[in-house]
Amino acid sequence: MPEFLWRAAHADGQAAEGRTEAAAEADVLRQLRERGLTPIRVQPAGQAEGAALAGPRPRAARGPVKPADVLSLTSELAIMLRAGLALDAALRVLIDMSHKPSVRAMLEKVLEDVKGGAPFSRALAAHQAHFGDFYINMIRSGEVSGQMPQVLDRLAGHMQRLRALRESVVSATLYPAILLGVAVLSLVGMLGFVVPQFEKLFKGMGDALPMPTRVVMLLGQGFRHYGLALGLGAAALGWLAWRWLRTPAGRQWWQARLIALPVLGPIVRKYQLTLFARSLGTLLDNGVPLLAALHISVETVTHQALRQALAKMAPLVKEGSRIVPAMRATGVFEPLAINLVRVGEETGRVGAMMNELAAILDRDVETGIKRGLTLLEPALILVLGLLIAAIIVSILLGIISVNDLVK
Repeated sequence: MPEFLWRAAHADGQAAEGRTEAAAEADVLRQLRERGLTPIRVQPAGQAEGAALAGPRPRAARGPVKPADVLSLTSELAIMLRAGLALDAALRVLIDMSHKPSVRAMLEKVLEDVKGGAPFSRALAAHQAHFGDFYINMIRSGEVSGQMPQVLDRLAGHMQRLRALRESVVSATLYPAILLGVAVLSLVGMLGFVVPQFEKLFKGMGDALPMPTRVVMLLGQGFRHYGLALGLGAAALGWLAWRWLRTPAGRQWWQARLIALPVLGPIVRKYQLTLFARSLGTLLDNGVPLLAALHISVETVTHQALRQALAKMAPLVKEGSRIVPAMRATGVFEPLAINLVRVGEETGRVGAMMNELAAILDRDVETGIKRGLTLLEPALILVLGLLIAAIIVSILLGIISVNDLVK
């Protein structure tokens, strides 16, 4: 019979861990509930031990609080509150289970504030850098509505979807980056090691060599004599460019150029609108007022030009405008988005329609990335092949010239 490792909480908030033999995970959950425990996590023993042996945990347990830590504690807190555990008891369980000093210290401060009489949202507001306005306002809406477990579940789902979207974007750019690296290394190898082997053969031929061969030989000599200086100069320029792009002026310049690109621009715009629509829909579904939800959702958009355009919505709504004319005034939404929200406004389901819009934009982003990679990958391979072929053909032309002189 398989074994399962489990984590659970007593009614007084004390954490418990153990190992149980059972036919299935559902049997473990039933046994824990019969013992008066609140299940938090159950997984096969082999899988859990394999994960523990896969890498050193102490290194991962150090460092600042990360979004993944917030996602994990949000999911576990939702499970405990849904099972009927009191908030302070659930926080004590999270503290006992935390392997990361920074997370433990943060939770201890939150628990101290909660025990002192502060609402949970105000306790989290003291750590705004880790949670953000969106998270804190969602918790505040859960306190007002009395639906904290459901709000935490929605928060966890929201963060999980955003994380999956970011990871898909990063994963999609990994292969082109590898191709570009291979292209650079191939050219370095050709100019630094292959081309110099033919210099002795072509020595003394002067103008008798074809022009392409002379150009390649000069490039090889320049790379051999000044390659290190060129590499250091390129690294220094790259570092300076990176530093400049992190400034407000540099970021604005880069974002303006990025969104103007023919294929990548629409993907960037839809990705940013996905963040806005999903945040706004989640906030509205949890009872946050429209004006406050608009202000918070705009802050999730990182593209400055789009953020400035979307920021026009809140003043218009405050003056009495409906949300559809306010969306149209921004000039960034397509007709499909405006029509979806119009239906939501007429039926009183703006939040649901915003979430539906986010799902549509999410699919468009994934499709756009795949389409862009379909064009980019062959282009990189073609450029790399042409460069290497040009070097090889230049060397062959030189060899043919040498043979002609010998004859």
